[in-house]
Amino acid sequence: MTGMSATSRTVKTSEEMHAVLASQQEKTVLIVYAHQSAGSFNAAAKNVALDVFSAPEYEVEVSDLYAMNFKATATAEDIIGDVKDSEHFRYAEETELALQAGKLSADITKEHGKLSQAALVIFQFPMYWFSFPAIMKGWIDRVLTKGYAFSEKKRYSQGVFKDKKAILSFTTGSQELMFGSNGINGDMNVTLWPMQNGILNYCGFQVLAPQIFWAPSRAPAELRTSMLEKWRVRLQGLLSEEPLSFTPLDCFDEEKGYVLKPEVSEKQAGAEFGLTVGIHLNKRLPLTQIKAGV
Repeated sequence: MTGMSATSRTVKTSEEMHAVLASQQEKTVLIVYAHQSAGSFNAAAKNVALDVFSAPEYEVEVSDLYAMNFKATATAEDIIGDVKDSEHFRYAEETELALQAGKLSADITKEHGKLSQAALVIFQFPMYWFSFPAIMKGWIDRVLTKGYAFSEKKRYSQGVFKDKKAILSFTTGSQELMFGSNGINGDMNVTLWPMQNGILNYCGFQVLAPQIFWAPSRAPAELRTSMLEKWRVRLQGLLSEEPLSFTPLDCFDEEKGYVLKPEVSEKQAGAEFGLTVGIHLNKRLPLTQIKAGV
């Protein structure tokens, strides 16, 4: 994409970029990978996915962020030429204008091309400070550009990527019990809510239950091998899995500040569990938000 003319880039970064035929996307996989070491467990998990999706019926791309030296910071350098308002620079608005004009930096437009083709996106990473590594968060900040990955009208259940699936596959430093509802780290469901809802679901992705590798650095070799084999088994049916459940956009009243419509709240009044981890209505959290292996 870096050799395209400005006109061509404008077409590729408009809504037309998302009009790729379903048959072309059906088995295209993008792995967004963040680990510094080729000898890491994360590298092994990424390689298992590469092996599974090396079959002739798949197309697979890998964005190896450290190998690419991917720029994590969202700055005016992401725009070719002058910005609209240099004194009060607003990244989302300026990059949306650059997207429309075909003036986004080449590294962003290249990732747009990969993402537009993908039916499934696997984020493979070690959990750092209860979130993504900085380099992967930078990929999210820069590649999920306003006007490309979301807009005011195209988000959540009406999102741009509603025909795509995404999954978080990651390692932890802590044992599973530490991420329980009574564990010192707190409920993993709560930890994942900003990532799964606030990023993936916000952009419309069908979010698959995460693949969590609990503290592999503390596990014996045979257990690490078992973890990877379970991942291999799951990967073989991943594209056919049902996604997690999130509350649809039309359940919220836009005119009243996007709060649940009264009829939705009333329907949920007698339920034992909340709608989701974040929209829990002061009830027990749903039990079906995470999946650790198979």
